[in-house]
Amino acid sequence: NMPSTKVTEIKKSTFYHVVKRLMDIFFSILLIIFFLPVIIIIAIAIKLGSKGPILANTPNRVGRNGKLFKMYKFRSMVPGADQGGAEWTEKNDSRITRVGLIIRRLHVDEIPQLWNIVRGEMALVGPRPELPSFVLKLEKEIPYYGLRHIIPPGFTGWAQIRFRNARGVAESKEKFEYDLFYIKNRNIFMDLGIILKTITIIFTHD
Repeated sequence: NMPSTKVTEIKKSTFYHVVKRLMDIFFSILLIIFFLPVIIIIAIAIKLGSKGPILANTPNRVGRNGKLFKMYKFRSMVPGADQGGAEWTEKNDSRITRVGLIIRRLHVDEIPQLWNIVRGEMALVGPRPELPSFVLKLEKEIPYYGLRHIIPPGFTGWAQIRFRNARGVAESKEKFEYDLFYIKNRNIFMDLGIILKTITIIFTHD
C-alpha cells in the first residue's frame, strides 16, 4: 500500500470534489440529451448487425476504493466473446463485429457510461476502470498501482488523451504513470482541458 503521508499529499479540497461532482452530473445529463438521436441509431444498428443485446454484458469493473460496479457500454463484440476469460483487446480483434468496428472508430461505444457518471460510479475525468482480474495482476507487477482507485474512474482521462490503450503489463505500467500524474495534479481547469481534448479527438477521429 502507498504510505499514508504520500496519500495525504495528493488529497484535494472539498470544494474541488463538490464542483467536480456537480460538473459531472450537469455535463453527463446534457450529453445524454445531445446524443439521444445517436444512441437510438447505434442501438438499431447493433440489433440489426448481429444477434445479442444492445449493451455489452461487461464484467464488473473496479471503482473508487476498490468497489466493483457494472460499467455500461454498447456491445461491439460478438455475443459470448468474453467466455474464455478476460483478455486484452488486440488491434485487429476478430471478436469485434462490423458495427463494433465503426462505433469504436468513432469513439461512441462508451456513451452509455454517461449513466454511470450520473449514478456516481464514475466521473467525467479519471483513470479508466479496469477488470478485477487485470487489477489483481497489475497490482503485483506495478508498485502502488492501487493508488489509482482513491478517486472515481473516469469516462476519459489524462492517460487516454496522452497515451493509448494498454495491451500488456509494460504498457499498463507506462499508462499508470499518466494516471498518477493526473491524480497528483488534478484541478478543475485540468479536467476541463481533458474534456475539451477528448471532444476534439472524437470529432476528428484522432
